[in-house]
Amino acid sequence: MAQETFAFSSSALRSLRLQRELLEREERRRALARESATRRFLPEPPRPPRRPQYCRDPAVHNALYTGDLLRIKSIFKDETTTNLVMETVSEELVWEPEQGLWVLSPRRQQTSALRIAAGRGYSDCARHLLLRGAEVDAVVGGRAPLHDCAAAGRPDCARLLLAFGADPNVLSAEGAAPLHLCTAPDSLACAELLLAHGAQVDLGTRDRQVTALHVAARQGLAAHVELYLRHGADPARRSRQGETPLNAACAAAERPEDAERFCRVAERLLAAGADPGAAGRKDHTPLHNACGNGQPGLARLLLRHGADATVPNCAGYTPLDCALHAVDEYRHQRPEETIALLLDHGAGPVHPKMLKFCCRHPPALELVLNAYDRIPPAESWVGAVPPELWQEHREFYSSAARMAGQPRRLQHLARCAVRRHLGARCHRAVPKLSLPPPLRRYLQLPLQGTLS
Repeated sequence: MAQETFAFSSSALRSLRLQRELLEREERRRALARESATRRFLPEPPRPPRRPQYCRDPAVHNALYTGDLLRIKSIFKDETTTNLVMETVSEELVWEPEQGLWVLSPRRQQTSALRIAAGRGYSDCARHLLLRGAEVDAVVGGRAPLHDCAAAGRPDCARLLLAFGADPNVLSAEGAAPLHLCTAPDSLACAELLLAHGAQVDLGTRDRQVTALHVAARQGLAAHVELYLRHGADPARRSRQGETPLNAACAAAERPEDAERFCRVAERLLAAGADPGAAGRKDHTPLHNACGNGQPGLARLLLRHGADATVPNCAGYTPLDCALHAVDEYRHQRPEETIALLLDHGAGPVHPKMLKFCCRHPPALELVLNAYDRIPPAESWVGAVPPELWQEHREFYSSAARMAGQPRRLQHLARCAVRRHLGARCHRAVPKLSLPPPLRRYLQLPLQGTLS
């Protein structure tokens, strides 16, 4: 049988080639679809951990710390270089008990290029590193770049990192999120950015379970406290030690110049529903802390919101006892104001052993002694008064020692009976009594400089 052939025209051949290419393309598309579906249901094999590479070159470190963009562009060109661990080694003195002397020991500190650039606000340098493959959430040297932005108050770099997908809840080696490191007034913008990108406002640190609200309250940052409360922070949330944000604020208000800002913090927390009587560590209430720090304004605020002036802590000390312990340290800040405030809110006479803590400040000692209907023996405090102070206030100390153990005047006994009857209502009931003004004033334990 003769072999038959068929001649194709050029247009027919082009049509056949085009059809074959389309068929091959469709086959490749189906193969990719099958591979993608397989990956979706089968876990990817774990990647081997990348072995860190270190850079100890001072010239490279200097380019990063000074924000030299041209040098940075010439050094960091790919993913490998941008993720180098920047390591510095310094010598520090360490005591060696076996040798009995101080020796120099190397101290290594590690960070990343992105941490340095972002923490110092070099946004152009940080953008270059990110575009060249820097890992945005890499925790190097204990922190991620976003931690450094929050701690240093660098909102521009924080915004850049978040735009590149940084996790607003990334934890440091110590278990703190970036929001926990917003500890200065200029970090407010960073806190706002973190919350806008999904930071958990009530996230606690890993070990102590301290929230951002605890941190802001402890630092006296009223604007931060207001921001967190607006985003749903819980003012009753307790740390692992049992501290509420209000406890933290009152415990941190240690200096007289801090009084105003900590009062603003306490006002916002109390307005949000914080419990003024919540006992924290060692059963200290916020009032115990405020009195122990010599803060009459803070104590007045807490008492106005219902704090109990008579509740003891785990050692049996009342807020008045704490105020007496602080008299010597804060004697130049009128500690008698706090004592008078507590006595007007129901605090009773203290144990005689507490008199030695306030005896070197005559106004405080006078107030406390006038709370007794019979002054206790002077042996508990008279020996603690320095001779030069006794000479300076001889009239008061002599009258106090003379009246010790002796019955007081009937007028004073009547005052004690009225105040005992009114109890915690003294501060608001005494001014309303239908009595002559001098007598109302006498009921409020005015300072006279002597006892009779």
